[in-house]
Amino acid sequence: MDVFLTGSTGFLGGEILMDLTNRKEVGKIFCLVRAKTQQEAVERVKKVFFLHGDHFDENRIIPIAGDLSEDKLTEELIANKALETIETIVHSAANTSFSKIFDTMVKDVNIAGLQRILKWSATLKSLKTFVYVGTATICGKNILNRTVLEEESPDVNAEHVVSYTYTKMTGEQVLHEFLREEQILVVRPSIIMGDSRPWAPRSTVILWTLATVNLLRLVPVNPLAQLDIISVDFASQAIVELLFAKRKHQVYHISSGQAGATNALKITGAIEPHFNHRPPFKFVNTSHVKQMVAWAKNHPPKPGDELEGNTAHLNYWNDIFESRGRLRILLFALEPYLEFMELGQIFDNSKLIEDTGIKQPLPAHEYIKNSIKYLEKIDVFEGAVDP
Repeated sequence: MDVFLTGSTGFLGGEILMDLTNRKEVGKIFCLVRAKTQQEAVERVKKVFFLHGDHFDENRIIPIAGDLSEDKLTEELIANKALETIETIVHSAANTSFSKIFDTMVKDVNIAGLQRILKWSATLKSLKTFVYVGTATICGKNILNRTVLEEESPDVNAEHVVSYTYTKMTGEQVLHEFLREEQILVVRPSIIMGDSRPWAPRSTVILWTLATVNLLRLVPVNPLAQLDIISVDFASQAIVELLFAKRKHQVYHISSGQAGATNALKITGAIEPHFNHRPPFKFVNTSHVKQMVAWAKNHPPKPGDELEGNTAHLNYWNDIFESRGRLRILLFALEPYLEFMELGQIFDNSKLIEDTGIKQPLPAHEYIKNSIKYLEKIDVFEGAVDP
């Protein structure tokens, strides 16, 4: 079968592309790539293959220049006769920014862009499966400290930490306006961070958060709040396995589940011995965030502020930051991630395990050791501009 893949040059999409190429059931893979020219699209996809020395088969991998944010995209795809026999679409492309300044762009790509793809897909007579890569965090921020089931989402009344999760929730609803129920497969990865294999991950998305926490060392979050974190290679493998499995359901969490859950204390404990030149990690209440921001604005701690008791970390910050303004940038970018970390959400993955037979994923505090050497290479300030 031939596959149409969006997001092939992205963090998860790149891994899905690699896993699809290893399946004998897959013929040609058409990759929608944001590029101004066809040659640019080809070069971008080649980089995905060349990163870890994978073979690029130009007869099998067909890059297509196109942009989800362009109104003409639907017409361009319809006009491409080579796409008329597509049986499977994997829509993994998304704008994943948590920054409020990009909210309009996030909505345009994740909702309007999806609609442009769906309008085209509805014209395909051979289409059997449309895989929509969403996120388990569409459940919202009101569910706290428990395991979340697939059937609890989407909930139109859910409150969201960031616009990204709202757009992915809306995307699930939009699917049903264009596709038949038997064509829809929704996969919801939980938090994807790093790679369980000992090589450079394709992106430092989310890993940036750990790098920032590793730099700050004073962490305003509950260290024991449960975290559902998976590696990108597990996420991709699970999605592709589901594509070819005898599925009993339409929606699946791609997650650690209770068996593979972790927390901030375990993750920081795994990396702390490798950064002995920094102060020990110290976890403080989330109320410290406002005090930290005030300190970064050159306001000394008020009498009675908990921050007063963390002189060693404040002195450390004075040493590592050229200006306190840089600390404010990091704290502002980190804020939504801290809020997610406080929720204590675990996403049930029993349907995934049952229908694919895939093994439970390694907990993040175990596999993250393979990414330690890349943490210090992450420019946390560059990442904070578009977290």
